[in-house]
Amino acid sequence: MHHNKVALAAIIALATALPAVSHADVAFNVGAVSDYRYRGISQTRLKPALQGGVDFSQGGLYLGAWASTIKWIKDGGGGADVELDLYGGYKGELTKGLTYDVGVLAYQYPGHDLGVSPNTTEIYGALTYGPVTAKYSHSVSNLFGFSDSKGSGYLDLSATFEITDGWMLTPHIGRQTVKNLGVASYTDASLTLSKDFSGFVVSLAAVDAKTGVYVGPGNKDLGKRALVAGVKYNF
Repeated sequence: MHHNKVALAAIIALATALPAVSHADVAFNVGAVSDYRYRGISQTRLKPALQGGVDFSQGGLYLGAWASTIKWIKDGGGGADVELDLYGGYKGELTKGLTYDVGVLAYQYPGHDLGVSPNTTEIYGALTYGPVTAKYSHSVSNLFGFSDSKGSGYLDLSATFEITDGWMLTPHIGRQTVKNLGVASYTDASLTLSKDFSGFVVSLAAVDAKTGVYVGPGNKDLGKRALVAGVKYNF
């Protein structure tokens, strides 16, 4: 409970500070998923998660904070039950129809108590043309508790298509490479169907990232093929 309060306090502090900036947009979101999958790997032992965040934007500049309940650090002997992400960047247009997005993202796990810190910082860059986005994220710290893994990378290719009446289809494929630990590198894929009902976004995703390396208690495959349902309210 203490760690939940830490994450919530950080989000509230950011949220209350942002409206003071003129000509800026502030948006909030809260939601839940049947399994918190990140880059194809379950962060919640294949169990549901509660999530929420706040985003600030002004022109091309953006800042944000987002939190989710997790289980993987406790499964590893640590104490954190919340992930807190803090990020910021800039979006712009290179030419007509071609946009870019560059930024930094810090994943924080307050009170983790692990010998090797899972806290991770990545810089990223993305290009979007039409419905297609290519993004590369590069760790400037160790990656999620892997020793000597600074310089790991994640390459993400995705697209978003409207199929009918506001229903969106998003295919994705990604490749995580873990520096100095090739056995932990893997490829993940997903296909997500979603729709926004006046701020309520419902989604259903087919995900797969079988690796044989990322396992939880009871030897559960945390990247196994599965359907993940989600609901989020944007306001």
